[in-house]
Amino acid sequence: MKPKIFIDGEHGTTGLQIRSRLAGRDDIEVISIPVERRKDTAARTDFLRAADIAILCLPDDAAKESVALIGDAGTRVIDASTAHRVAKGWTYGFPEMDREQAKKIAGAKLVANPGCWPQGPIATLRPLVTSGIIPAGFPITMNGISGYSGGGRQMVEDYEAKGDDAPEYLPYGLTFQHKHVPEFRLYAGLSRDPLMQPVVGDFAQGMVTMVPLQLAALNHVPTGAELHAAIADHYAGLEESVVEVAPYAAVERTPELDPQSYNNTNRMRLHVFANDKKAQALLVAVYDNLGKGASGAAVQNMDLMLGLKH
Repeated sequence: MKPKIFIDGEHGTTGLQIRSRLAGRDDIEVISIPVERRKDTAARTDFLRAADIAILCLPDDAAKESVALIGDAGTRVIDASTAHRVAKGWTYGFPEMDREQAKKIAGAKLVANPGCWPQGPIATLRPLVTSGIIPAGFPITMNGISGYSGGGRQMVEDYEAKGDDAPEYLPYGLTFQHKHVPEFRLYAGLSRDPLMQPVVGDFAQGMVTMVPLQLAALNHVPTGAELHAAIADHYAGLEESVVEVAPYAAVERTPELDPQSYNNTNRMRLHVFANDKKAQALLVAVYDNLGKGASGAAVQNMDLMLGLKH
């Protein structure tokens, strides 16, 4: 019997992307609530409890409600909301984060899908923190740009309605209370809050995240090559990883940092740039905010949980 997958919130941005990625697969069965019963709690409960895996593409409160509706039914959960990303009992759904993380996800009942914004900085920083090259208490700043689809259906509708009048470059989170900060801090291994300053661009999807490092403050100042080697070593030993590390090179600019480079894929590419004389470096991740940053990650986690390879 094929495993049953229920996407709770399948008509939202992430849900639609997951549904599209699962279309045509014959190794699973996607079950859906009839449109007229989407807001019927009893119907949602029945589908949640009938599924082998429920993928929650909902606002935080609704995701918590869905978990409560499942109760003791045994349904395994992938939650794409922010609700459970730092909650006890939930496994973080970034398979490449540690060497054993994919195995943890494969055996988990409750998996919290990563947020799009923290995943790139975690991917570049965590190997440096866990190896001791960057101290956990080092002051970290993250910035970057994402397509407007990262803001969900309302932002998509707003941007598309404005057409040529939509802002090309819109910084936000200027109170530095972004909802992804706790997730970023925990899984990057930091002991203090990072300063996170995201930007929305006038393009639908794709993103680049950047972590600048002022290395002169460290007792041992690593070179760019040392930073790159530590990151590359971490990802080199992973099986079936969708994260790759670009060769270390001194360049003024590169087309590889186009935020739309990996749209509609589940790939992530990491870069290290540095000026050793100035003791400065920049860690960069390029990926699709709807791919590795959301729906692609959810499908990757689903496949791990079901023991499927794609």
